[in-house]
Amino acid sequence: MRLPRSLASATAALALVLSLPYEAMLHARVRDDETAAPPPFGAECRTTVSGSHVVAYCHNPYIDTDRVRLHIECARWWDLDTDGAPVDAGPALTVRLTGRCWKEVGAVWISHEKAD
Repeated sequence: MRLPRSLASATAALALVLSLPYEAMLHARVRDDETAAPPPFGAECRTTVSGSHVVAYCHNPYIDTDRVRLHIECARWWDLDTDGAPVDAGPALTVRLTGRCWKEVGAVWISHEKAD
């Protein structure tokens, strides 16, 4: 049994469309500004705790200045936790941050903020 000519061409067209790879299919267009990822930001910081002393080195490999700040939480309840002064880590610069507790250090972290 033969298929009518119009049904045969429609079947062939459908088979062709279904066999196309996904990349060849039509997609909704998105403007470039919607797909652009924000530029990378943030210094990479490494902290070292030695007894009650803390030293952190932060290197900023990016164009924007990163304002870094050292935060220290002391282990003893009577020991004062400290938040260091903010330091600007400019492009391709490494900054050193230091702090201490009277006794043991409980936790250390660095906060990052874009400088104006």
